[in-house]
Amino acid sequence: MNKETFQNLIVEEVKSYKSLLETHSGDWIVKGFVDVERNVYTITNDTKVVSKIIEIMLVPRLISFAQKHDMRVELPSAQNFYPDMTFIDSENNLYALDFKSSFYDDNRTCGFTLGSYWGYFRQRDKKKNTDYPYNAYKGHYVLGILYRQSAEISSERRIYALDEIDAIKSVIRDFTFFVQPKWKIASDRPGSGNTRNIGSVLGIDNLVNGNGPFSKLGEDFFDDYWMNYFNVTDARNAGIGSPYYNNIETYKEYLSSKRELLKKLK
Repeated sequence: MNKETFQNLIVEEVKSYKSLLETHSGDWIVKGFVDVERNVYTITNDTKVVSKIIEIMLVPRLISFAQKHDMRVELPSAQNFYPDMTFIDSENNLYALDFKSSFYDDNRTCGFTLGSYWGYFRQRDKKKNTDYPYNAYKGHYVLGILYRQSAEISSERRIYALDEIDAIKSVIRDFTFFVQPKWKIASDRPGSGNTRNIGSVLGIDNLVNGNGPFSKLGEDFFDDYWMNYFNVTDARNAGIGSPYYNNIETYKEYLSSKRELLKKLK
C-alpha cells in the first residue's frame, strides 16, 4: 500500500465520525461519567479531558478500519511515545497517526502542536520516545478534531441521576474532522513559547485543506526547516550564537547564503 492509498482510505473513514460523536442537534453525545450506582458526573471543557475521551471513542473504530483493509494497529508502549497509533499494512509498511484537537470560534482555531522537532524528529534512525524510528514510517498523518465550546454547560457541583441525562448540557459541539500529512498543516513557528514543538497553522480551511506554508514547498523543505531549527536557548547552547532563521522568509535567506558558500568551494 502506498501513501496515497492509505491517506484516501483513512480520509474516507473519518467522514463518518461527525455523525458518530454528535446528536442530531450538533451536541457531543458524551454528557459525563457514570459510576456503578448510575450517578452521572459532568465533565469540563478542558481540552486535555475532552481530547482523551474522544481518543478513547475513536480508537476501536480505527482498529476496525485497519482490520477491514488488511492492516494491524499498534498503540504506543509508553504514554509519551510518538505516534498515537501505528498502522502496519500487509507489506509491513508503517503509517503514523496522531490525534490533535482544538476548539474554534467562527473560522479560527487556537491551533495545536504537531510533536517535537527535537529527539526522534532529528535522530530519525533511532528510537527516541518511539517504538519505531521516525524514518521507518512511510507517512506521518494527523487526525484533526475541531469543535466549538458550548456557551452553556451544566454545573460540576451537582450529581445527576442517569434518567436525568437529557438535562445535562454538552460541553462541546459542532465537530469538524480531517486527516492531513503533518507537513502540510505545519507552521513555520513553534507551537508555544520556547518549547521544542512544531506549531500548526490556524484556521479551519487551512487545516482541513492542508494549506500550511510548506504545502507548496514540499515535505523535504518541511523536514530540512525543522531539523535545523533552533530556538534562542538551544542556539546559544549549541554555540552558534543566534538561530539560523525563525520563519520561512529568513529560512530562504539562510538557504541562499548556503548556496553562495557552495559556489566559493567550486
